[in-house]
Amino acid sequence: MTTIEMARFTVHEGAEAQLLTERPAMVEALHRRFPACLAAYLTREDDGAWLDVILWHSRAEAEEAARLIDSAPECASWFRHIAESGGLRHVEVVVA
Repeated sequence: MTTIEMARFTVHEGAEAQLLTERPAMVEALHRRFPACLAAYLTREDDGAWLDVILWHSRAEAEEAARLIDSAPECASWFRHIAESGGLRHVEVVVA
């Protein structure tokens, strides 16, 4: 069943430009390393926190990617911009 992953986080002060500049390479690496990644959207919430929304083929593949994400160097590098994690959630798409 298609799964949506939501990761909420804040960014180190002064790192937003780099976060955005490096995003395309990070998403490309994510797709290469984890082909079950269907789409990725970086959003900004009203309080200034960021919410990464990623669409996965299945929950099992999303959870596996969460465990192995640091094995993609571009992803691991991109995470250095994150100051604080607000957690990771997975939800299954019931109706599209």
